[in-house]
Amino acid sequence: MVLGHGAGGGVEAPDLVSVTEAALDAHLSVALVEQPYRVAGRRSPAPARQLDSAWIAVVDQLRAGSLDGLPVVAGGRSAGARVACRTSEVTGAAAVLCLAFPVHPPGKADDPSKSRLGELDAVAVPVLVVQGERDPFGMPPDAPGRSVIRVPGDHSLRDAAAVRNVVSEWLATLL
Repeated sequence: MVLGHGAGGGVEAPDLVSVTEAALDAHLSVALVEQPYRVAGRRSPAPARQLDSAWIAVVDQLRAGSLDGLPVVAGGRSAGARVACRTSEVTGAAAVLCLAFPVHPPGKADDPSKSRLGELDAVAVPVLVVQGERDPFGMPPDAPGRSVIRVPGDHSLRDAAAVRNVVSEWLATLL
Protein backbone atom coordinates (compact mmCIF):
# COMPACT_ATOMS: atom_id res chain seq x y z
CA MET A 1 0.00 0.00 0.00
CA VAL A 2 1.30 3.44 -0.95
CA LEU A 3 -0.33 6.40 0.83
CA GLY A 4 -0.07 10.16 0.31
CA HIS A 5 -1.05 13.03 2.57
CA GLY A 6 -3.43 15.95 2.18
CA ALA A 7 -2.54 19.44 1.00
CA GLY A 8 -2.16 20.96 4.44
CA GLY A 9 -0.81 18.02 6.40
CA GLY A 10 1.68 15.23 6.41
CA VAL A 11 1.84 11.48 6.66
CA GLU A 12 1.25 11.65 10.43
CA ALA A 13 -2.45 12.49 9.94
CA PRO A 14 -4.58 10.33 12.28
CA ASP A 15 -6.52 8.67 9.44
CA LEU A 16 -3.31 7.76 7.58
CA VAL A 17 -1.89 6.30 10.80
CA SER A 18 -5.02 4.19 11.34
CA VAL A 19 -4.98 2.97 7.72
CA THR A 20 -1.30 2.09 8.08
CA GLU A 21 -2.15 0.02 11.15
CA ALA A 22 -5.00 -1.74 9.31
CA ALA A 23 -2.72 -2.53 6.37
CA LEU A 24 0.05 -3.84 8.60
CA ASP A 25 -2.49 -6.01 10.45
CA ALA A 26 -3.45 -7.43 7.01
CA HIS A 27 0.26 -8.20 6.42
CA LEU A 28 0.69 -5.54 3.75
CA SER A 29 3.79 -3.41 3.36
CA VAL A 30 3.08 0.32 3.61
CA ALA A 31 4.95 3.25 2.08
CA LEU A 32 3.97 6.70 3.33
CA VAL A 33 4.85 9.30 0.71
CA GLU A 34 5.64 12.88 1.65
CA GLN A 35 5.27 15.16 -1.36
CA PRO A 36 8.40 17.15 -2.36
CA TYR A 37 6.88 20.53 -1.48
CA ARG A 38 6.48 19.34 2.14
CA VAL A 39 9.98 17.87 2.20
CA ALA A 40 11.26 21.29 1.05
CA GLY A 41 9.41 22.94 3.96
CA ARG A 42 6.70 24.63 1.89
CA ARG A 43 3.07 24.60 2.98
CA SER A 44 1.40 25.20 -0.36
CA PRO A 45 1.05 22.25 -2.70
CA ALA A 46 2.65 22.27 -6.11
CA PRO A 47 0.43 22.18 -9.22
CA ALA A 48 -1.34 18.88 -9.90
CA ARG A 49 1.01 17.82 -12.69
CA GLN A 50 4.02 18.19 -10.37
CA LEU A 51 2.28 16.29 -7.56
CA ASP A 52 1.37 13.52 -10.01
CA SER A 53 4.89 13.34 -11.46
CA ALA A 54 6.43 13.05 -8.01
CA TRP A 55 3.94 10.34 -7.03
CA ILE A 56 4.57 8.36 -10.22
CA ALA A 57 8.34 8.58 -9.65
CA VAL A 58 7.99 7.26 -6.10
CA VAL A 59 5.73 4.37 -7.13
CA ASP A 60 8.08 3.52 -10.02
CA GLN A 61 11.02 3.50 -7.59
CA LEU A 62 9.14 1.23 -5.17
CA ARG A 63 8.10 -1.11 -7.99
CA ALA A 64 11.73 -1.33 -9.11
CA GLY A 65 12.76 -2.30 -5.59
CA SER A 66 10.85 -3.55 -2.59
CA LEU A 67 7.44 -3.79 -4.32
CA ASP A 68 8.71 -5.52 -7.45
CA GLY A 69 5.99 -7.81 -8.78
CA LEU A 70 3.51 -7.03 -6.00
CA PRO A 71 0.05 -5.52 -6.53
CA VAL A 72 -0.13 -1.96 -5.23
CA VAL A 73 -3.05 -0.31 -3.47
CA ALA A 74 -2.64 3.44 -4.03
CA GLY A 75 -4.32 5.91 -1.75
CA GLY A 76 -4.25 8.98 0.37
CA ARG A 77 -6.23 11.57 2.18
CA SER A 78 -7.88 14.55 0.45
CA ALA A 79 -5.38 15.95 -2.08
CA GLY A 80 -3.38 12.72 -1.76
CA ALA A 81 -6.50 10.77 -2.73
CA ARG A 82 -6.86 12.95 -5.82
CA VAL A 83 -3.25 12.20 -6.81
CA ALA A 84 -3.80 8.46 -6.31
CA CYS A 85 -6.92 8.61 -8.51
CA ARG A 86 -5.32 10.67 -11.29
CA THR A 87 -2.29 8.37 -11.46
CA SER A 88 -3.94 5.00 -10.83
CA GLU A 89 -3.73 3.86 -14.45
CA VAL A 90 -0.14 5.00 -15.00
CA THR A 91 1.07 3.40 -11.77
CA GLY A 92 -0.86 0.18 -12.38
CA ALA A 93 -2.70 0.40 -9.07
CA ALA A 94 -4.71 -2.73 -8.22
CA ALA A 95 -7.11 -0.65 -6.09
CA VAL A 96 -7.44 2.90 -4.77
CA LEU A 97 -8.23 4.06 -1.23
CA CYS A 98 -9.56 7.60 -0.83
CA LEU A 99 -9.80 9.18 2.60
CA ALA A 100 -11.88 12.38 2.67
CA PHE A 101 -12.00 12.79 -1.12
CA PRO A 102 -12.63 16.51 -1.80
CA VAL A 103 -15.50 16.40 -4.31
CA HIS A 104 -15.60 20.22 -4.49
CA PRO A 105 -14.24 23.17 -2.50
CA PRO A 106 -16.43 24.05 0.52
CA GLY A 107 -19.41 26.14 -0.53
CA LYS A 108 -18.96 25.33 -4.25
CA ALA A 109 -21.28 22.30 -4.58
CA ASP A 110 -23.54 24.22 -6.99
CA ASP A 111 -20.70 25.08 -9.39
CA PRO A 112 -20.10 22.13 -11.74
CA SER A 113 -16.82 23.68 -12.91
CA LYS A 114 -15.42 23.16 -9.38
CA SER A 115 -16.29 19.44 -9.19
CA ARG A 116 -13.46 16.93 -8.88
CA LEU A 117 -15.75 13.95 -9.26
CA GLY A 118 -14.30 13.25 -12.72
CA GLU A 119 -10.97 12.28 -11.12
CA LEU A 120 -12.75 9.70 -9.00
CA ASP A 121 -14.99 8.50 -11.84
CA ALA A 122 -11.96 7.88 -14.07
CA VAL A 123 -10.50 5.18 -11.81
CA ALA A 124 -10.92 1.78 -13.44
CA VAL A 125 -9.99 -0.42 -10.45
CA PRO A 126 -11.87 -1.02 -7.17
CA VAL A 127 -12.15 2.14 -5.06
CA LEU A 128 -13.04 2.67 -1.42
CA VAL A 129 -13.92 6.19 -0.31
CA VAL A 130 -14.07 6.80 3.45
CA GLN A 131 -15.85 10.11 3.96
CA GLY A 132 -16.91 12.06 7.04
CA GLU A 133 -20.70 12.31 7.08
CA ARG A 134 -20.45 16.11 7.51
CA ASP A 135 -17.57 16.74 5.10
CA PRO A 136 -17.87 20.30 3.71
CA PHE A 137 -15.97 19.11 0.61
CA GLY A 138 -18.99 16.98 -0.37
CA MET A 139 -20.04 13.35 -0.49
CA PRO A 140 -19.22 11.34 -3.60
CA PRO A 141 -21.87 8.89 -4.77
CA ASP A 142 -21.46 5.14 -4.89
CA ALA A 143 -20.73 3.91 -8.40
CA PRO A 144 -19.88 0.60 -10.06
CA GLY A 145 -16.53 -0.49 -8.62
CA ARG A 146 -16.66 2.25 -5.98
CA SER A 147 -17.89 2.00 -2.39
CA VAL A 148 -18.44 5.12 -0.33
CA ILE A 149 -18.56 4.57 3.41
CA ARG A 150 -19.65 7.38 5.70
CA VAL A 151 -18.06 7.63 9.11
CA PRO A 152 -18.81 10.05 11.96
CA GLY A 153 -17.18 13.46 11.58
CA ASP A 154 -16.08 15.87 8.91
CA HIS A 155 -13.14 16.20 6.51
CA SER A 156 -10.58 15.55 9.26
CA LEU A 157 -11.72 11.91 9.80
CA ARG A 158 -10.66 12.06 13.44
CA ASP A 159 -12.53 8.85 14.37
CA ALA A 160 -9.48 6.65 13.82
CA ALA A 161 -11.23 3.50 15.02
CA ALA A 162 -14.04 3.90 12.48
CA VAL A 163 -11.58 4.54 9.64
CA ARG A 164 -9.46 1.57 10.66
CA ASN A 165 -12.47 -0.77 10.85
CA VAL A 166 -13.80 0.25 7.43
CA VAL A 167 -10.40 -0.11 5.78
CA SER A 168 -9.72 -3.44 7.50
CA GLU A 169 -13.00 -4.85 6.17
CA TRP A 170 -12.25 -3.58 2.66
CA LEU A 171 -8.73 -4.98 2.65
CA ALA A 172 -10.11 -8.39 3.67
CA THR A 173 -12.26 -8.37 0.51
CA LEU A 174 -9.25 -7.45 -1.66
CA LEU A 175 -6.91 -10.10 -0.33
